[in-house]
Amino acid sequence: MSRAIDPRHPAGRNTDGRTTGSRARRRGLAAAAGLLAVVATAAFASAPASAMPASAAPTSATPTATPTPYLPKPTGSQPVGTTKLHLKDTSRPDPWMPTVKFRELMVSLWYPAKKPGRHRAPYMTPKESELLLKDGKITSVPADVLSRTRTNAFTDARPAGRKRGLPLVVLSPGHSKPRAELTSLAEDLASRGYVVAAVDHTYENVATTFPDGRVTTCVTCEVDKTPAWWERLTHSRAADVSFVLDRLTGSRPAWKGARLIDPSRIAMAGHSVGGASAIPAMVKDSRIRAGVDVDGTTDGPVPDSGLSRPFLFLGRQSTYTPGSGEAAATWERDWKRLTGWKRWLVVTGAQHVSFNDLGLLTDQLGIDVGADIAGMRAMEITRGYVAAFLDRHLRGRPQPLLDAPSARYPEVLHCTVETKSCR
Repeated sequence: MSRAIDPRHPAGRNTDGRTTGSRARRRGLAAAAGLLAVVATAAFASAPASAMPASAAPTSATPTATPTPYLPKPTGSQPVGTTKLHLKDTSRPDPWMPTVKFRELMVSLWYPAKKPGRHRAPYMTPKESELLLKDGKITSVPADVLSRTRTNAFTDARPAGRKRGLPLVVLSPGHSKPRAELTSLAEDLASRGYVVAAVDHTYENVATTFPDGRVTTCVTCEVDKTPAWWERLTHSRAADVSFVLDRLTGSRPAWKGARLIDPSRIAMAGHSVGGASAIPAMVKDSRIRAGVDVDGTTDGPVPDSGLSRPFLFLGRQSTYTPGSGEAAATWERDWKRLTGWKRWLVVTGAQHVSFNDLGLLTDQLGIDVGADIAGMRAMEITRGYVAAFLDRHLRGRPQPLLDAPSARYPEVLHCTVETKSCR
């Protein structure tokens, strides 16, 4: 079995891939190239048909067909629709490109649908796949391999729900990562009756495609990063999220199904720095009633005055056990200032990629990312606990799963900061 390192979190580096200086940045890019090479190569290897949906398995007519990567089925009862929004915030310039006088974003929406549509949504575009592979200096495989992942949502399916009946969740990906890598979580929440908006933060991702065919690349990937820079990044993302909320819940919404959104029930969740950005977003915008940080070191700290809205920390046991190091220390700092409902959960055996689609895709293709938990199992846990948190705080439904360790999920430990222990 091939072994790949998480490109943003190799040994000896900080939890969000944080380094300073060009030498460290080159090491990160080299590791990224290694991971993408393994992913691309594995995609063209045979895999057992039992590991895939029947529709993805090779047929007798095409004995050498490549298995199609796929996302797990959503666990909710409703079909899932999806669409894309192109948004422009003319009230502020782009934070990373001074010559661009407005902030431009691409957003994917997932939502419960009346019935399945005719066309499954693409996971990402062939061009985005090409640029991801090119970024890793990989030229020996078809350029569109990463765009072939099979999803469960249907493009522009008719939304289902009553007026102001659906809670809204905003998702933010890790630095350099596309919003597509949060698709598994988004599809699952939509199948449970949520509207989900995942944001591509322009110039912070290897490739973002706009409707006119333009593809922006990762300007911030070339920046020497300091703690102050990471804090600036999280505050920029907070501004992006507030703008997206304006365009989804304001008087002139950007989505035709926006009338279904309940503007009084909004939450934000994210992975890595996307999760860390939930805190400054909540501080900036009181519309966000609850927040989830999935495996992200927090650089935009909770103010001394505190934050009284519900918050969930969910991360790796190896990095985020209280008292375990610099990353956990940022959670401990903010924990003291979170004055409302809060939980600190860690997952044994998980790596950073275990909480997003990359963990799924590498695992099903036979690639070892160093995790001691299967990608499907890790996603089941992520989906289950994030949904339980949202159901409790946006729908008022009791969730015993959040109150004590569960026999169903023995990998998940509840941590006590005061004793620096987890059980």
